[in-house]
Amino acid sequence: QVQLVESGGGLVQAGGSLRLSCAASGRPFSNYAMGWFRQAPGKEREFVAHITRSGITTYYADSVKGRFTISRDNAKNSVYLQMISLKPEDTGIYYCAARRPVSNTDFSVKSYDYWGQGTQVTVSS
Repeated sequence: QVQLVESGGGLVQAGGSLRLSCAASGRPFSNYAMGWFRQAPGKEREFVAHITRSGITTYYADSVKGRFTISRDNAKNSVYLQMISLKPEDTGIYYCAARRPVSNTDFSVKSYDYWGQGTQVTVSS
C-alpha cells in the first residue's frame, strides 16, 4: 500500500501561482511513477501531469503545457506540481496518484493504483 497526502491548495486570483505537494508513505516511493489529476464540479476526473520514477521524463495535458511543472524528490518521498498563470478553468480538486511502471503512455484514471484525498484549488477571475 502507498498512502498519499496532498497539500498546498487554496484560493488564488487568475494569473497567480500555487505549488502543490504530495507526500507519500508506505512502499518505496522510487518504485512508483506519479501523476496529478483534477476534477471540476460536475466533471470527470482528468489527467494533468505525469512523471516517471526517475523524474527524467514528464508528460502534460495540453491544457496545462507551459504553465504547470511536475517534479519529484525521491529522497523526500514527494511529488510537486508548480502552477503558474492560473486560469479560472484550472479550478477543481487536485489529486496525486501513484502507479507501478508500465510500458505505455496510458494516463487514464484506471491506470493508477493509489490516490490521495485531494486538495482544493480555486482560481477567481
